[in-house]
Amino acid sequence: MGKTILKWLILISFFVYITWVTIWAHGEARRHGCQGIEVTITKSMTADTITRNGVLDELKRYPKQIIGRPIETINTLEIEQYLGRFSNFEDVNCIFQTDGKLSVTITPMVPALRVFENGKSYYINKDGKKIESKANFFVDVPVVSGSFNDKFTPQQLLPVSKFVESDPVLNELVSMIEAKDADNIILIPRIKGHVVNFGDTTRLKEKRQALLAVYRKVMPHKGWEEYDTISVKFKGQVVATRRIKVKTDHGGDYGDDIALEEATLPELTPTGQNN
Repeated sequence: MGKTILKWLILISFFVYITWVTIWAHGEARRHGCQGIEVTITKSMTADTITRNGVLDELKRYPKQIIGRPIETINTLEIEQYLGRFSNFEDVNCIFQTDGKLSVTITPMVPALRVFENGKSYYINKDGKKIESKANFFVDVPVVSGSFNDKFTPQQLLPVSKFVESDPVLNELVSMIEAKDADNIILIPRIKGHVVNFGDTTRLKEKRQALLAVYRKVMPHKGWEEYDTISVKFKGQVVATRRIKVKTDHGGDYGDDIALEEATLPELTPTGQNN
């Protein structure tokens, strides 16, 4: 019986000690200045380091001193609101640790596209929500450009951008996407000299096979400068617009009009072979 009572007394004393130490540590921390800032990024991304450094840079511009300032005078809610004004973050949480450091936990908005429109740049996430294009929080995502409205939004380009990004060949080939409208989505290759009209967001695998067949079978013979536009938007064929237009001969008198001479390349099967 005595041993049982002794064990309980030791256990109770241990919990009292732990409680006292915790209260004391909190009290000491609050009496002393902030010892530093630690930033944690949830939803791990490839741009964690960039985002973390961006948050630290923004906190350096916070109107009130943080590091070294007495903890009891620092309002963590105000810091959350200061960082929360950026559309780059879904959630911001600030709390002081027992060692006197400010712990900042950031849940970033995950961008899917970077959009260039009318001289402005911004990101969108998978739901089409706009995210501020801020250098401190820059991430490497597919780039699109165009003029958008309520009926034709950047979000409608996500199927094409995801398809290009997931395909090793197209990902290396395509530098950006330009949208004329929903039926004329243009791929801008890293290879200078031509663009690729991918049409709309349907039959993506078929269009990829047709394009690669042109690169494999036609370009080596015609040369990369022969065409300025290669269109794979039409089912079962590829249409290319010649770079050098042909002037029409009117009895030896050359007019100023340019005849848009288009070359219809051989029809291609889904496997990229000629019919």
